[in-house]
Amino acid sequence: MTTFYADIQSPVGPLRLVATAEALTAIEFASADGPPPVPPEWEPVRAPFDEAIRQLSAYFRGALRRFDLPLAPAGTAFQQAVWTALGEIPFGETVSYGALARQIGRPRAVRAVGAANGRNPIPIVIPCHRVIGSDGRLTGYGGGLPLKAALLALERRTLGPLPLFAADR
Repeated sequence: MTTFYADIQSPVGPLRLVATAEALTAIEFASADGPPPVPPEWEPVRAPFDEAIRQLSAYFRGALRRFDLPLAPAGTAFQQAVWTALGEIPFGETVSYGALARQIGRPRAVRAVGAANGRNPIPIVIPCHRVIGSDGRLTGYGGGLPLKAALLALERRTLGPLPLFAADR
């Protein structure tokens, strides 16, 4: 199966989109050293990403609240369950790792939920940035805490004032 990629600019910095012919498989953030290395078998093609780019652009403008893209994140059954639950967190709202663990029926698996959240290969689209510590603090994010804060701020600006946790509504 051929893997395609495209490097794009976004308001939160460079992003690398990765996909097969069927689905988006990853979004990678550039580090201070630049983008991650590209495996030699990947093909640099932009056309398969037209819809993903359109939706990401709309999200960053505040005009899109839920992505509708074919996704194929590779992970264990547990990780898939966590990532599915992440997709159910409403735009602009946050939940704690503990609440997410309870949501998937594994209330004692808070650390495992955190680890699965951290391994989410399609950040932004699968909104792992919406998970915060039980005390309301921002914790871990693959793109760094400033990026997590920026994504949450973008969503909150779009919606106006919201409570910290969805359950506080």
